[in-house]
Amino acid sequence: MGKRIKVQRRGRGTPVFQAAKTGKISQVKYPETVVEEEVKGVIKKIIHESGRNAPLAYIELTNNQNYYTIAPEGTYVNQEIELGKNASLKVGNVLPLVKIPEGTMVCNIELKPGDGGRIARSGGSFATIIAQNPKKTVLKLPSKRNITINNNSRATIGIISGGGRLEKPYLKAGEAWYASKASNKVYPVAHGVKMYAAAHPHGGGRHRRPGKSTTVGRRLPPGAKVGLIAARSSGRGGKRVRRVET
Repeated sequence: MGKRIKVQRRGRGTPVFQAAKTGKISQVKYPETVVEEEVKGVIKKIIHESGRNAPLAYIELTNNQNYYTIAPEGTYVNQEIELGKNASLKVGNVLPLVKIPEGTMVCNIELKPGDGGRIARSGGSFATIIAQNPKKTVLKLPSKRNITINNNSRATIGIISGGGRLEKPYLKAGEAWYASKASNKVYPVAHGVKMYAAAHPHGGGRHRRPGKSTTVGRRLPPGAKVGLIAARSSGRGGKRVRRVET
């Protein structure tokens, strides 16, 4: 009898597959009461949060509010921050998309006005404003895909800091293990084809090949739901030639 595969074990929600709570500081979202107001603030400190690949900035506002946000590149302690429609176009300021010109790089963007920020929040990521419509704004995401959202959604001017984190390799396996544990990931990960047949659907055999198609259905049980799940196509494919009748 083989052991349960990782998909089944993770679904049980045991502590092995939960992110550690130590080192967690706070949620990262814009203050709700500053949607229509125009306020200023000061960055009091820039700190690291466990499991996050970009530093956090703690901001105190003039209306006696404070919040945490992801620090863009170029921000520093004691820097003044502006939030509102009339804020200047400086790195770190928060404005609605309708007030930001085309071609500007923004981060921590709201999908809906007032949700606190949902897009371009990882280290080194940003989105670019492509076009402005009367009620919508077209953004080019870090994935190079274009989306259209409400132009009253707020965004921060600049690029999320921490973009060079991948340039330094992990020198020890223990460092990768602790980094994965803080991000609710499992390390190391063994390939299914390297397991025996009872431990994984791709296991067994002498030639380290799955031995069958790796494309599986969307509604298969967890024990078989590994590989290319509900894939539209797999492999390189070929060029389709359109026949033209003469």
